[in-house]
Amino acid sequence: MTTLAELTTLGVGGPAARLAQPASRAELIEQTLAVWGSPEDWLLIGGGSNVVVADEGFDGDVIRVATRGMTSTRVEGARPVRLTVEAGEPWDDVVAHAVENGWSGIEALSGIPGLAGAAPVQNIGAYGQELSSSLVAIDFLDFDTGKLRRVAASELGLGYRTSSLKRGLLGLVVSLELALADDPSTGSGRRGGLSQPIAYAQLASALNVRIGDRVPVSELRAAVLELRGAKGMLWDPADPDAASAGSFFTNPVVTETFARGLPADAPRWPTAPEEAARVLPLGADIPHIVRGEYLVKLSAAWLIERAGITRGFALPGSRAAVSSKHTLAIVNRGGATAAEVVQLAGYIQTRVLAEFGVNLQPEPVLVGVQL
Repeated sequence: MTTLAELTTLGVGGPAARLAQPASRAELIEQTLAVWGSPEDWLLIGGGSNVVVADEGFDGDVIRVATRGMTSTRVEGARPVRLTVEAGEPWDDVVAHAVENGWSGIEALSGIPGLAGAAPVQNIGAYGQELSSSLVAIDFLDFDTGKLRRVAASELGLGYRTSSLKRGLLGLVVSLELALADDPSTGSGRRGGLSQPIAYAQLASALNVRIGDRVPVSELRAAVLELRGAKGMLWDPADPDAASAGSFFTNPVVTETFARGLPADAPRWPTAPEEAARVLPLGADIPHIVRGEYLVKLSAAWLIERAGITRGFALPGSRAAVSSKHTLAIVNRGGATAAEVVQLAGYIQTRVLAEFGVNLQPEPVLVGVQL
């Protein structure tokens, strides 16, 4: 019997009661609808790079998305390339395809493991770029209606590592459509395009350029892959730090007032301000909206390290550990259980909460386990 540990990059999880791996769009839709029509529990899984499954496994139907395919068309506008991607396409293959053609918009998302269908769920992001800046729409099989429909990106509630798909909109991402740029100043064609303006200081430093500069997409992709590799954030079976679910915690977003109480050297990045809640009588003129307090994004890695959790840290007797390259990742040192992973994650949460009053939130999808 196939275990879910075999289908996930973290390598934990018990058996699946039933497993299907449809490889065509028609089969994917047909088998998914059949599973939804049964009384059994169901689970959709892609590349397994952002999931923690219980040691007991999953007593229901598991559908592993395996559909492949990419097609491109041209439209008028600043981003003339429309790239349609089937959900089972490995995400980094999508980025590589775009870069090889000189198209920009997702180049900083190089090296992120998993499949394309999972990208909108998390609104994946890295090095100053997010999927939301390129996503046009998804083809979505709706659990409630059983119908396939096109959902515009604007309707998905995309935010920092979240979307309505993660917050309760049930269904299956069948494919996604991306809008990519093809910079005419360098000509169209393979490896001809410039990246989008660089928005992340570490990436700009690695490329020896300034924030806002643009470089060939191939150069930016190479720099991102090198940075991710140095942190153990590239899937490599030979690297013990690669047996992870990527970043285990999201960077917390707090109010500016709260952030002022943290040590002065705590990294922080201002985000869009909140809109203040207003209650108005019926028929009243709508006044000028008063902006609420600004929000600040903190570094989860900094908080973890300052709470006394070092790289390579493990609880006594546990086979789960913090990555030796980056404190945001929890890795399987060989034979770790989901219980050990969750125990370590909970310990990290407790230390950070006690030290700074910040409750770190897990980024992976938790199946049968709780934090």
